Amino acid sequence: MNLLPTATSTDVQERQPRVAVLPVGSFEQHGKHLPLITDTAIACVIAQEIADAYPIHLLPPLTMSCSHEHAAFPGTVSISARTLYAVIDDIRASLARSGIHKLVIVNGHGGNYVLSNVVQEANVDGPAVSLFPLGPDWDRAREYGGLESDRHADMHAGEIETSILLHAAPELVREGYDEADHGSSQRPFLLVQGMAAYTDSGVIGFPSLATAGKGKAILESLRSSFSAHFEVLCRLS
Repeated sequence: MNLLPTATSTDVQERQPRVAVLPVGSFEQHGKHLPLITDTAIACVIAQEIADAYPIHLLPPLTMSCSHEHAAFPGTVSISARTLYAVIDDIRASLARSGIHKLVIVNGHGGNYVLSNVVQEANVDGPAVSLFPLGPDWDRAREYGGLESDRHADMHAGEIETSILLHAAPELVREGYDEADHGSSQRPFLLVQGMAAYTDSGVIGFPSLATAGKGKAILESLRSSFSAHFEVLCRLS
């Protein structure tokens, strides 16, 4: 799987896209069966699905973000919310100088809460930035893919993430995912205590339920759902 776009400057000049798509991932633990780059890989896979279907300018991913709740697990690296905000602000300014004034942020990590504020503030004077996928997009994808778990119970390294990678990048999924289930439906102090208070393995979800077929269907659903985001973002352009 190639995580980086391969377009040339000439390609972009010929297409003259009005919308850029920025995958935002993370570098954090995903149990024993998925790599630290899982969220980045998934954000890139979703962004590529969009790029294949819509006239957009695909950007390389941001590979580190706000993973502080995973800090107890080896290998996890985070940046601050203010740094993530500033980087995206700089990217938007650079895109604007090249004539691209619309941005879609494809978020692969649920802990990037600051991205909602980025989008909220960016759109005060009209549609400029969209965050994708949103909760309803994920829920439709789960239903379309026939997933057995729900979004709350399957929050990390579970059925949905493992399914997407089994389809799009099976080389990233290690053996043992079918024995890695861990349920923790009550997580009242996750942001205070971190993931380690609720899971020893790093998994909260049900990877044993994952299949490549589900992953393919999830991506098909997300590609379809994106049309509404694209329409709203470009409506007044």
